[in-house]
Amino acid sequence: MINRPFDVGDVVSAGGVTGTIDQMNLVSTRFKTFDNQAIYVPNNEIWNNVITNITANETRRVDLEFGVGYNDDFEQAERIIQEIVTAHELVLKDPEPTVITHALGDSSVNIVCRPWAKTSDWWAVKTDVTRAVKKRFDEAGISIPYPQTDVHLHQVTPAAGPNCPLAVKITHSQLTGLCPERQSR
Repeated sequence: MINRPFDVGDVVSAGGVTGTIDQMNLVSTRFKTFDNQAIYVPNNEIWNNVITNITANETRRVDLEFGVGYNDDFEQAERIIQEIVTAHELVLKDPEPTVITHALGDSSVNIVCRPWAKTSDWWAVKTDVTRAVKKRFDEAGISIPYPQTDVHLHQVTPAAGPNCPLAVKITHSQLTGLCPERQSR
């Protein structure tokens, strides 16, 4: 028996391409991408690599993660997310959605949200829940922080010369100074 991990009409990631399988023959497989390109992939590129059949199962888990500020009420944020997924008509009741704080990130407290949906509804659930969470967080005054970089300024002694009154070291960067003869190392 021959292994057939996908058929025409399936949405697949294989050979470095993601799209709907449009045509298969002995030499190549034609993908129709989501932006309507036809991409021909040699079958040896597909069969010698990982194949992910996105539409193989009737249901899929939607993996979402929301970050909230350290000064915000993360339990309130969890309740808001839970209310949204519980009320969404396309979110399946079984298996039950998971909403839990799971990590303390560099700039945020991270909450995972994992509802299940029919594979055909996956994108709608992902976008609807994301938009609803943003709107409800805004209404509740819960912040969604963005990554931040601290910049530390150090005053340079007069020995640096009159053309270099200040040297700057930027954290998380290769840029170490404004004055070449006094760069931090």
